[in-house]
Amino acid sequence: MKGSDNLSLSGRIAVLRKTLPESVRLIAVTKQVPVSIMRQAYAAGIRDFGESKVQAAIAKQDQLQDLADVTWHMIGHLQTNKAKLALERFDWIHSVDSLKIARRLDSLAAELGRQPQVCLQVKILPDPGKYGWSEAELITDLPQLDQCQNLTIQGLMTILPLGLNSTEAVNAFAQTRQLADVIRHKGWSHLAITQLSMGMSADYLLAVKAGATMVRIGQALFGQRPE
Repeated sequence: MKGSDNLSLSGRIAVLRKTLPESVRLIAVTKQVPVSIMRQAYAAGIRDFGESKVQAAIAKQDQLQDLADVTWHMIGHLQTNKAKLALERFDWIHSVDSLKIARRLDSLAAELGRQPQVCLQVKILPDPGKYGWSEAELITDLPQLDQCQNLTIQGLMTILPLGLNSTEAVNAFAQTRQLADVIRHKGWSHLAITQLSMGMSADYLLAVKAGATMVRIGQALFGQRPE
């Protein structure tokens, strides 16, 4: 989004939307973004907010209860002791990154009477700094994941390693799409895998080119924030 640094938030949102096909869902990553700015984003048309920490999200959700049509996305690593809160407070969980957390969510979802929308987080390329299944690990765990009848497993989520060039990034995103195709064509009972949550501020256009259906954009909308 070159040339958008001096635009207002609504201007940046408008410019970014013009770069996305209508079929791609824009998730505004609001980690470390104050509620007042989130209200501005909402006023500019944003309806999907992504948060990476459960407790921080709950504090914001409590202040934004009047925004009834917001969809909340959990995009950060989810600890098992936060799983119940995540199910109660989020519409989507993108970061189901192990069979252990999938089974925990499935059990809790049955208790709560919920059917959460989730994505399985995969590491298409080796990356010790990221959570998620490798491709081979996910293929091995698919039969057990298909038994998670209380989860609506909608797709795959991936975060690429730092330092890839454009060709490497496109290839990695394309490999994620191909993995989704393989899983979908196996005909599992509870694995829809129609969604691809991939692409962030620096690489979302490459992800869209490779087939992303959801992109998670923070810095390009809200600027650089502390980690």
